[in-house]
Amino acid sequence: MTRTLAAALVSLLAASAAAAAQPLAGAASGLAGQAPGLGFEPVQLREFDVYIDQYGREIVVDPYTGEVVEIRPPRRSREEQRRAERSRELDRRVYDFTDPADRARYRRDRDVELGRREPPRYDDRTFRDRPVEPYRIEPYRDDFYDDDVYGDPPVAREEPYREPPPARDTVRRAPLAPPEPDERPALDDEEAIAAVPEPGEEEAVTPRAPRDSFVEPAFGDARQDVAAFQVLLDRAGASPGVIDGRIGSNVNKAIDAYKALTGQTLRTYDKEWIEAQLAATGGPAFVGYEITAADAAGPYIASVPSDYGDKARLERLSFTSTSEMLAERFHMDEDFLKALNPQANFNRPGTIIRVANPGKPIDKPVARIVADKGMKQVRAYDESGDLVAVYPATIGSQSTPSPTGTHTVERIAFDPEYTYNPKINFKQGDNDEILTIPPGPNGPVGSIWIALSKPTYGIHGTPDPDKIGKTYSNGCVRLTNWDAQELAKIVKPGVTVAFAE
Repeated sequence: MTRTLAAALVSLLAASAAAAAQPLAGAASGLAGQAPGLGFEPVQLREFDVYIDQYGREIVVDPYTGEVVEIRPPRRSREEQRRAERSRELDRRVYDFTDPADRARYRRDRDVELGRREPPRYDDRTFRDRPVEPYRIEPYRDDFYDDDVYGDPPVAREEPYREPPPARDTVRRAPLAPPEPDERPALDDEEAIAAVPEPGEEEAVTPRAPRDSFVEPAFGDARQDVAAFQVLLDRAGASPGVIDGRIGSNVNKAIDAYKALTGQTLRTYDKEWIEAQLAATGGPAFVGYEITAADAAGPYIASVPSDYGDKARLERLSFTSTSEMLAERFHMDEDFLKALNPQANFNRPGTIIRVANPGKPIDKPVARIVADKGMKQVRAYDESGDLVAVYPATIGSQSTPSPTGTHTVERIAFDPEYTYNPKINFKQGDNDEILTIPPGPNGPVGSIWIALSKPTYGIHGTPDPDKIGKTYSNGCVRLTNWDAQELAKIVKPGVTVAFAE
């Protein structure tokens, strides 16, 4: 009898000690991350990875499975936050992944859904969220089968067969769905897709307007509203250079030229006025365009060598990629085009991208050209002396100055070869011999050569449109390829070219 009472007393003391240890263990677990060496497991405060996508949404990813567990909208009002907190209080399937308890609850619920654990016997929050009781090891007893203490010995039961749980790599990679229409406008049946230009007709793209062309993109310091009035400037003949969504010297000069061309001030601050002017001059600033098989096919070159000797060994100085070709077609900076379409595969025919809509080129004949060195600008006038078009330009340098006085246009060459002669012009690298550089948009003179009456000088294109007006040339007048092409189509031999200081 004494032995039985002693055994019961030992069991009672062990249970009391285990129960008293529970709150201590819970408190210690919260300090484990701050007190290394105490024997407690550290608390994992970042069990989920959070990413920001191109729409500004927070993407919560389970790093163990790769599964997207939540997509949070870019902004939440206080009312929405209050509803989410209330939903968690009512035990709805809403989780706060900054809360360790909610993260643990999500894992339990997800394991139940995937069959990795049995569902709870009671569908109530108290059961699911209760802490797991620690496993207790009973002290060794030599009277294990003593009926007075433990009763009848346990009887083995045959458990029913259960299918093994699925492997953890059950999540498959798939792209995220875009946000709802109220978060970001998407192309649909009501929006026009830009027509595929025929050869020589690249400028004649006039699709219908989408619902909203003033959505701010989520990239860098470029702004789509700035790009919108850059498109308007381009259509009016006041070229801003590359359409890149940024204010700079070329844009400021184009704004002044816009007033000279149209007689009205460009109201850059007035969104509705800009939209009205865009609608009146060819439609929205940005449209959808479907990449064709011919676009993706090229041909393209891997890279453009800097040495003229290496250039001369190529068959053609083509574009290096579909994105570079499309950026030039739509008068855009290539980086801006890519940022506007962050998920687009430019090498896949059928891909729909968003592009600038510069409209039709200027077609009024030009009788006189002024190359203004101080303004870094080319101005074209008709026979009446009215301004027809204005282009940003790179005109000579101190080491290789451009001509002075007045000259005339001698001839016009589209897609020209370039003859390098170090004895007449400048010397490039270690090249001492005359070289013939093949044609192409990435050639030294781009895709256009307008020869002047002064030998070896001319107005031409460039392989680097983003540098126009910001660098120097070897004495010639350099424009973007699309501006040079527009000018080449409205001038003819005999037109005067005056260089202004």
